[in-house]
Amino acid sequence: MRANVFLLSLMLLLSVLFACSSDTPENIIIVIGDGAGFYQMQAASSYIYGETDSLISQSFPVQLACTTYPATGHGYDSEMAWSEFDYVMKKCTDSAASGTALACGVKTNNGAIGVDQEKNVLINLMEQAEQLGKMTGIVTSVPITHATPAAFVAHNDSRHNYHEIAREMILESAVDVIMGAGHPFFDNNGNRLNEPDYQYLSESLWNTVNSDSADESSPHKWGLVQDRDAFKKLMNGATPERVLGLAPVASSLQVSRDGGEEQKEPFGVPLISTVPTLEEMTRGAINVLDDDPDGFVLMVEAGAIDWACHGNNGPRMIEEFVQMEETVNAIVDWIESESSWKNTLLVVTADHETGYLTGPGSGEDDPVWTPIVNNGKNKMPGMEWHSGSHTNSLVPLQAIGKGADNFKLVAVKKDSVRGSYLDNTDIGIILKSLATN
Repeated sequence: MRANVFLLSLMLLLSVLFACSSDTPENIIIVIGDGAGFYQMQAASSYIYGETDSLISQSFPVQLACTTYPATGHGYDSEMAWSEFDYVMKKCTDSAASGTALACGVKTNNGAIGVDQEKNVLINLMEQAEQLGKMTGIVTSVPITHATPAAFVAHNDSRHNYHEIAREMILESAVDVIMGAGHPFFDNNGNRLNEPDYQYLSESLWNTVNSDSADESSPHKWGLVQDRDAFKKLMNGATPERVLGLAPVASSLQVSRDGGEEQKEPFGVPLISTVPTLEEMTRGAINVLDDDPDGFVLMVEAGAIDWACHGNNGPRMIEEFVQMEETVNAIVDWIESESSWKNTLLVVTADHETGYLTGPGSGEDDPVWTPIVNNGKNKMPGMEWHSGSHTNSLVPLQAIGKGADNFKLVAVKKDSVRGSYLDNTDIGIILKSLATN
């Protein structure tokens, strides 16, 4: 039986590869809401629009679900997932394994970045695109060396080897744009430190980057961007050929600023005004990348959704989703004004769900899952957390543009609640195929 299922999956993937050969987009943009499951999307939509299904990605023509378990997981059983409340909390993925699946199309162990279970280097989406002469970039709201952005660029058997990962990303990769948090000279409130903190990149690498940015002959020449005005300037006009953007903040753009534990409503604590938004960074990245006539591939991570969900912090989770929604809207505006849906593929998904978010009263008596309570626009929805970690819950896969229908071809399994679903490795395989032809 398993052999038949494997052969069916193989035949479907081969049919997708064949379809992709005549359905290749010029540009591919994938937006990853780290930790963003179906309930997180419904809660965010309730707050932003007063309806649970009005996020722009919820209107895309391709609406599927996706499994996220790692190589050492126990798979996904739809019947078990909706009959045993604790089922989805067992053997869950981390962002390294799920990021590798999305970037490389291969399942691996938790903690592994761009390598398989035997630590063999995997070709990722960016490397695949670069072989065709496309420009590539990553943008994230968390440190540039964190698991998800790292999985799209680097290869390391431990996600915690930040200095090694940073060196590979900045000095050894061919990526054209890297933007995110993790600046060594600022704290989580955007205040300058008395002494730098080289947690996410080493002092020697920082000095190299600074030296390279002033040396036009350097083989690693980067246009180094470090303040909000400079990020915003990138959104229009001429740009450097390569951009390394480090927002003036430590671990995340906004979610780690003071006041989160007491915060009752989104934006109840003022945002750090000196830090660029995810939208501003994304618009700047696209302005750099769209100069290439061969097209580009861009990964944008709303990474701090996960951080808020780990802390079961609803207001901060909503804030991060607002940033993601503004970013996706900006991408759609660019596609419709500067490109077209005939040339560009836009995918919105998550690497996993975090926090086991549901509506109030779920899991009591018979295992029931109550819906998010929509309390209206700009009001916190009714919701409930059941974990401080990741789950194996299905996550959304939403797509629009050239090549989007390929995901439907492999989504042959059915979930009793979420409908048709595919695996996260299928996403990686399809994206790499679309970047090959």
